[in-house]
Amino acid sequence: MTNVIDVLRERGFIDAVTSEEIRQLTNQPIKVYCGFDPTADSLHLGNLVAIMGLAWFQRFGHTPVAIVGGATGMIGDPSGKNAERQLLDEKKIQQNLKGISKNLEAILDFNHPTVPAIILNNLDWFKNFTFISFLRDVGKLFRLSPMLAKDSVKTRLNSEEGMSFTEFCYQILQGYDFLHLFENYGVTVELGGSDQWGNITAGTDLIRKVHAKPAYGITFPLLTKSDGQKFGKSEKGAVWLSPDKLSSYEFYQHLIRVEDADVINLMRMLTFLDMGEIRHYEQMMKEADYVPRIAQKRLAEEITRLVHGEEGLKIAIKVTEGVAPGSQTTLNADILEKLAADMPSCEMKLENVLNKKLIDLLVETKLQTSKSEARRLLRNGGVYINNKKIEDENHIISIECLISSRLILLAAGKKNKMIIRLIEE
Repeated sequence: MTNVIDVLRERGFIDAVTSEEIRQLTNQPIKVYCGFDPTADSLHLGNLVAIMGLAWFQRFGHTPVAIVGGATGMIGDPSGKNAERQLLDEKKIQQNLKGISKNLEAILDFNHPTVPAIILNNLDWFKNFTFISFLRDVGKLFRLSPMLAKDSVKTRLNSEEGMSFTEFCYQILQGYDFLHLFENYGVTVELGGSDQWGNITAGTDLIRKVHAKPAYGITFPLLTKSDGQKFGKSEKGAVWLSPDKLSSYEFYQHLIRVEDADVINLMRMLTFLDMGEIRHYEQMMKEADYVPRIAQKRLAEEITRLVHGEEGLKIAIKVTEGVAPGSQTTLNADILEKLAADMPSCEMKLENVLNKKLIDLLVETKLQTSKSEARRLLRNGGVYINNKKIEDENHIISIECLISSRLILLAAGKKNKMIIRLIEE
């Protein structure tokens, strides 16, 4: 296939387009943009769909433009939210923008010889407006009826929370972003999640009104699990893309644990794997002799390499092999110290750990929520100390449990592991 729209459609990436003309448009090089508001200092796995959308356009010879919302981030997008976002101060927003820019730079090619990616901050053009000038020059171009008809607005207006005037104006800001990019950078397409449809059409309508020229929008499905829950969240919170917030090992582990029902969709949406290979895994998973987790391993490798690089993937695999329950890896202090940088770890006083019941230690390190849960896991053979299974529910932590008298690798089941560093007073 030579057209990016055909490829994205085959991968289930396109939810809706504002016009079917967009396919013809993409037969020539264009510029396409997507916005990322700085609500945190890292994007998460759910945001990866948008980045991949821009990356696919770049692969087909189009210029990806990423907008980091220094201005819109101060307002908060009401789309898909049942309550108003907490407003951030300018210092926090600047900190968040730096983290998000790093996420984008890891995946988009900013040194491409012909279509290098571009990052812009919409505060650069909004900061020149006064409130009066914005109302006169931009606000007058919007009509209340279509603004009130947006799903994101109707939903909130009918809720107990309601909607503030600040949030109501968000679509005007995003609409103006598109107009500014159209006029100054030649951007003709906006990309966003399905919950962004109203904000995107605010921009296409504005461009048509001001310039009597077409602009286009594409939405992609929000990343959800087979049970309908949003993807990108775990028991511990968001699955962050930044290594400072989530190590490559923990990131890799989250993908290894993906349910079978979700693997193929994630391969389509979050990797560059050829569709032939994806269909091969889809068929494999239907066979009686399919070995569990093979598809998840391929998925985890691809996405971890994409987000954390080759080195990050190597570390994730090394740590996974080293701390696997029952692993034949001989653990020593050097190995555990290296692993501790890439997996959950904590410090505890030696005197508070020696002679403590294993059940109590499992609860204290929060690997189990209660003693009864810890006892049940022990009886079922799911607890390991330094990769050795412990089944005695009365097991006491002794000096023999320590590696080099200062480290313990404690595992509760296959998912939850903790390296404990023991310190003396």
